[in-house]
Amino acid sequence: MENKLRILEDLNMMYIRQIALSLQDSDIQKKIDHEIRMRDGACKLLAACSQREQALEAAKSLLTCNARIMAYMSELQKMKESQIMQKMARRYVSYAGSVEDRLPCKAKVAISDLRIPLMWKDTEYFKNKGDLHRCAVFCLLQIGTEINDTDMVIVDRTLTDICFDNTVVFSEAGPDFELKVELYSCCTEEEFSGGNTPKKLASKLSSSLGRSSGKKVRAVLDTGGSSPVSNGGGNPLLLPVTTVPGPKYHLLAQTTLTLANVQDSFRTHDLMISGNEESSFWLPLYGSMCCRLAAQPLCMTQQMVAGYLRFKVSLWQAGHDQRLVYVLRGTNLFCYHKKEDVEAKVEPAFTIAINKDTRIRATEKGPQSISISNQYGGEEVTHTLMAESRDDTHRWMEAFWQQFYDMSQWKQCCDEIMKIETPSPRKPITMLSKQGSLYHEMGKNVCLDFKAIVHAYFLILEQTAFILCQVISIYIYIYIYIYIYIYIYIYIYIYIYNILKSVKHDQPY
Repeated sequence: MENKLRILEDLNMMYIRQIALSLQDSDIQKKIDHEIRMRDGACKLLAACSQREQALEAAKSLLTCNARIMAYMSELQKMKESQIMQKMARRYVSYAGSVEDRLPCKAKVAISDLRIPLMWKDTEYFKNKGDLHRCAVFCLLQIGTEINDTDMVIVDRTLTDICFDNTVVFSEAGPDFELKVELYSCCTEEEFSGGNTPKKLASKLSSSLGRSSGKKVRAVLDTGGSSPVSNGGGNPLLLPVTTVPGPKYHLLAQTTLTLANVQDSFRTHDLMISGNEESSFWLPLYGSMCCRLAAQPLCMTQQMVAGYLRFKVSLWQAGHDQRLVYVLRGTNLFCYHKKEDVEAKVEPAFTIAINKDTRIRATEKGPQSISISNQYGGEEVTHTLMAESRDDTHRWMEAFWQQFYDMSQWKQCCDEIMKIETPSPRKPITMLSKQGSLYHEMGKNVCLDFKAIVHAYFLILEQTAFILCQVISIYIYIYIYIYIYIYIYIYIYIYIYNILKSVKHDQPY
C-alpha cells in the first residue's frame, strides 16, 4: 500500500511539472519544484523526529507545503484555461479590434497583531480544575498563490488569548484580494511515537489474537492507512496520504478578509468555527479575532511618472514660464527646481494635490496644456502646466488617468499611506514542558528545590567526611607519637634499672 501511494504521488507531481512546462512558465515551475523538495524534506524529518516539538514543527511545514502546491496547481489550471480561451478568441476577433482594459496597480497587504480570544469555563480558568488541555496552534494566511504561516503557539487554560506576533506581508495583492485566515490546532497530549505505530500495533494484534483474527485486524488497519486525512490535510486525489506517523493538525476556525476590512487600526472580525468539543484539538474560541489589516498600493509609494513641465506664470508676475521637474507620487504632484533635488530627496519647491476631487483636463489654449483644479477653502485653484510635446502630454495624461483609476479601486487605502512594519525574524523552536498550570509549576519548583537541598546535603557530607578524616589522621599521629614516647620511656627505665642493679651487685660487703 505504501509503495502504491508513493507511485501515485510521483505521478501527480510529474503531472504538475508537465503542465508548468507546457505553459512555459519557468517561475511557477521553480516554485513547484521548491515546494516538492520542501515537502519531501518535511516527510523525512517527520519520520525521523524523536522530540514532540520537532514533530509539531515538521507537521506544520508539511501542511504549509501541501497548501502551496494546491494553490500553484489551481493557478496552473487557471492559466491553462486562459490560454485556451485566448486561442478561441483569436478565431472570432472582429475587424475593429479590442480595447485592452485598464488594470489597477498591485499593493502590499499586511496583517499584524493577530489576537484570538478564548472563552474558558469558570471551573477551568479561575478554579484551575480539570485536566490540563494543551494544543499547538498556528495560522495559515493565503492571498492567491502566496501562502504564509505564523509561528506555532502552545495554548492551555492559563491563556485568555491566542497571540501571534508575526507581521505577514503579501506583496502582489490586487484590490479584489481575498485574505483567507485559517487556524489549525493539534493536541499535544496525543500519543507520539517516532516509529511506525500502526504497523507495530497490527503486528502485536495479529500475534496475540491468533492467525485468522489477526489477519482480519491487520487488513483493516492497512486499509485505514489510505484515509484522506493526512498530516497536511491535502486532497487525496492530488497529494496521497503520507504513511509517515506524527501529529495531525486540524482546521479549527477560518475567515476571509477583503478590501472592505482594510483600516489603519485594530478591528474585530467574525470567525467560522469548525469541529466540536469532543474533538481532541478543540479550543473554546470566542468566535472572533482581532487584527490590524493595512494596505499600501504602489500608486501611493512609488513614483508613477516624472519629467519636465513648464509652469504657467500669472500675467502680473515678471519673467517667462518656469521649467521645473515634476514627480507624481501618491496624492501629490511634487515640483523641483532641478533633477538632482529629486535624487537627493530635497524638500520640493511646491506641491499640487492630486486626489479623488481633483479635476485634470487638457485646456483649449494649446494641445500641450494641462489644467489641474483643486478646491481650497471653498475656492477653486487652477494650475496650468505645459508639456514639451504632444507625446509628453499624452504620457502625463495617461499617468493621471491611471492614478485616478487606482484610487477608485483601492478606495480608503489611497486617503493616506498606511504604515506597514517589516516582518520580524522567526523565533527558534521552544521546548515544551509536560505541564503548564500553576499547580504543576509549583510542583516542578518544589522538585527542583528538593534536588538542590539533596545536592547541598551531600556536599556538606563530603566536606564533613574530609574534615573528619583530617581529624582522625591527626589523632592517629598523636597516638603513634605517644606510643613511641611511652615505649622509649619504658626502654630507658629498664636500661637504667639494669645498670643500677648491676652496680649494686658489684659493691663489696
